[in-house]
Amino acid sequence: LSKSFREDLKGRFVCFAPPPPPRSFCGKNMLGKRLQDTAETLIIGGGCVGVSLAYHLAKAGQKDVVLLEKSELTAGSTWHAAGLTTYYHPGINLKKIHYHSIKLYEQLEAETGQAVGFHQPGSVRIASTPARVDEMKYQMTRTHWHPTPQFLIGPKKVHELFPLLNMDKVLAGLYTPGDGHIDPYSLTMALAAGARMYGAQIYSSAPVTGLSPTLDGRWDVQTPHGTIQANRIVNATGFWARELGQMIGFEHPTIPVHHQYVVTATVPEVKALKKELPVIRDLEGSYYLRQERDGLLFGPYEREEKMVLQDSWVRDGVPPGFGKELFESDLDRIMDHVEMAMEMVPVLKHADIINIVSGPITYTPDLLPMIGPHQGVRNYWTAIGFGYGVIHAGGVGKFLSDWIMSGEPPYDLIECDPNRYGKWTTVPFLCAKARESYGFNNVVGYPKEERFAGRPTSRVSALYDLLKDKCSMGFHAGWEQPHYFYKPGDDVGYRPSFTRTNWFGPVGRECKLVMEKVGVIDLSPFGKFIVKGKDSHKLLDRLFANTMPKVGLTNISHMLTPRGRVYAEVTITQLAPGEFMLITGSGSELHDLRWIEREAADGSYEVDITNITDSIGVLGVAGPNSRKVLQKLTSEDLSDAAFKFLHCKSIQLAGVHLRAIRISYTGELGWELYVDMPKMAEVYQAIMEAGQEEGIDNFGTYAMASLRLEKGFRGWGAEMNCDTNPLEAGLDYFIKLNKPADFIGKKALHEIKAQGLVRKLAYLTLDTDNIDPEGNETIWHEGKVVGNTTSGAYSYSTQQSLAFGYLPIQLATVGQKVEVELLGRKYPATVVQEPLVLTEPTRTRLQKKAKSRP
Repeated sequence: LSKSFREDLKGRFVCFAPPPPPRSFCGKNMLGKRLQDTAETLIIGGGCVGVSLAYHLAKAGQKDVVLLEKSELTAGSTWHAAGLTTYYHPGINLKKIHYHSIKLYEQLEAETGQAVGFHQPGSVRIASTPARVDEMKYQMTRTHWHPTPQFLIGPKKVHELFPLLNMDKVLAGLYTPGDGHIDPYSLTMALAAGARMYGAQIYSSAPVTGLSPTLDGRWDVQTPHGTIQANRIVNATGFWARELGQMIGFEHPTIPVHHQYVVTATVPEVKALKKELPVIRDLEGSYYLRQERDGLLFGPYEREEKMVLQDSWVRDGVPPGFGKELFESDLDRIMDHVEMAMEMVPVLKHADIINIVSGPITYTPDLLPMIGPHQGVRNYWTAIGFGYGVIHAGGVGKFLSDWIMSGEPPYDLIECDPNRYGKWTTVPFLCAKARESYGFNNVVGYPKEERFAGRPTSRVSALYDLLKDKCSMGFHAGWEQPHYFYKPGDDVGYRPSFTRTNWFGPVGRECKLVMEKVGVIDLSPFGKFIVKGKDSHKLLDRLFANTMPKVGLTNISHMLTPRGRVYAEVTITQLAPGEFMLITGSGSELHDLRWIEREAADGSYEVDITNITDSIGVLGVAGPNSRKVLQKLTSEDLSDAAFKFLHCKSIQLAGVHLRAIRISYTGELGWELYVDMPKMAEVYQAIMEAGQEEGIDNFGTYAMASLRLEKGFRGWGAEMNCDTNPLEAGLDYFIKLNKPADFIGKKALHEIKAQGLVRKLAYLTLDTDNIDPEGNETIWHEGKVVGNTTSGAYSYSTQQSLAFGYLPIQLATVGQKVEVELLGRKYPATVVQEPLVLTEPTRTRLQKKAKSRP
């Protein structure tokens, strides 16, 4: 649009004042009633998320549920929210949160007698580029195995649903019936009414002034009106989350972001419609738009260079008294998006604007909330960092309530674990990532997505400077870790795609390297703990379903939940009598540590638990020539007879003392070397120099993923998590139901085994073309959805696509034909015997057996 038109547009905005206050404020300016002395669960924060948790806990039957609100309910971000509700989420697990929210909101008015202003006209996400169409196809296959209805529709149907659209650029739409919007204030008040109805106590004008942990794991919560002793506390304070966390030594990585939306006066073309318009999300324009009475409401997400952070609140705290206030609006900042909205919905060009709302919403570095118990202190939970609190509130309240009541998460939601962040999450990193996440709100969501703002953090291994220019780095819990390496002539750089892209050839080269020669991989991001002390064996025997390894030995063990779900997979080595080293994945470091610490504290075990993740580097050396290379650098005998599979030894390698475990997640002959981080580069360079004749080179995590799948290795977070039990995941070998210790989940597994499995993990080969599965795709059989993949990759050894997937027990038999949906097409797949490639220990054992035959 021309500059003169822009100026004219601003001149037609009739009111820049904040919107009128919500319909009624029933909160009092005083406490209004006596503060009770104790609480089972004390929730701090009266936005829609905190009140939802109070409602769900009270409804589930918990007594003494207390909520403290510093001013009045909805103060903060809830009261001014646009109130959008959608079943859609690009992630897998958060779809469940959205689903439970909408199902709650549908019946809440009937349950509580309080109107909630819930509209469900559906929503349409607009695709105006071929990449967007592919993205929608990608998302469809990740949705078919969920209960949410969702449809990929053509331009004709899009126009039928939203007749005011300019269809010139519309190629397709993702239509979700049941989506819509709700009045946030009314929703919160209905949840509060329900919470009170079921027995919860809600106190307004009750700010928390201090938090003191007690020796028995409880909390003294101080307010101006007295102190409440609580068995657990939940931080649900929105953009005050950092300040509350600082009371107990945490720096929660949350930051307020300025978000604006525009509300128009009556639009004649809208008023003339016979039914409410669906919500639209113009992904290229990066805005949402919905009907508001007889007008329209639309809200943009500016690019990162234009968006505004309220970073002063991170440094100095939220101004005293801020609660129902707004920021000054800034039309210039969103004008590009206003123009795109006018082009897509031409009636906006002639609409008068009655309000521009600019209020704070809370972001985390990755835009996902922080939900669950926090590591490092007992009985402190968070429900913070909600950029989309209204759609999350109902489902998160139920999720946390179920977890608190049962002692375990009802389903896997590790991407929202508050413990995914750590000391490496600095304020500069937080600001850089929040800017990126806000500006990237509507970018195309590719598989294996990488975002680069704020990187690297302080959490880099000793090899980072040596490798950073030779490879494509991935981000794992703050670490930089090579995904794959470049060679001269390669197409280098980050090239996201829904099909095979520039890393496909290099990853094949690295797989061949490990299978035929020797490769080195940086595995430093592994989480690493030392557990020792009088009760260490007893504690671990309680936590893990496998027996504990003897001194000098290693095994794979699993922590289970009381319901028998797989909470974690850990490699355990007994280094000395009563001293164990535990190794877990990078993404579950503090997730697993919290579970271990909680059991140690609750059971009063005499143990010392130390997190050594950042101080110890890890090198993986794998391939048929790995022994030959390493033997050049040590006097330790590395032969099969002297250094057996799953054995651990302290050795000198290249003059450096380290621990070596004979194990490799590639399934090939290999060792993991655990070395003090300052010595890691020295050891790496010695290995690379020693292996020149053997053809040594680097390899990355993409190759390791392909090799582990060929060998039939399960991955935690994919084949096993809090949604699966170890029996259906095929982990029977690691589960010792007959061991004397009463490990967590043992009783549940006996019951599951007695009842029989209803589904099982199957190993699939696929007949594909230029695309491979990656996990979470829909599996079909005879036109019906029957399961989902959990992970997938291309097998370079067997030249075909592979996947693991869960199928009904009757379909999980070798030879069964099914179909796997990839990018809108169903590809033939076959259940095959696993593995396709035998592991090196198995091959060696079979060779020895063959030689021993007469």
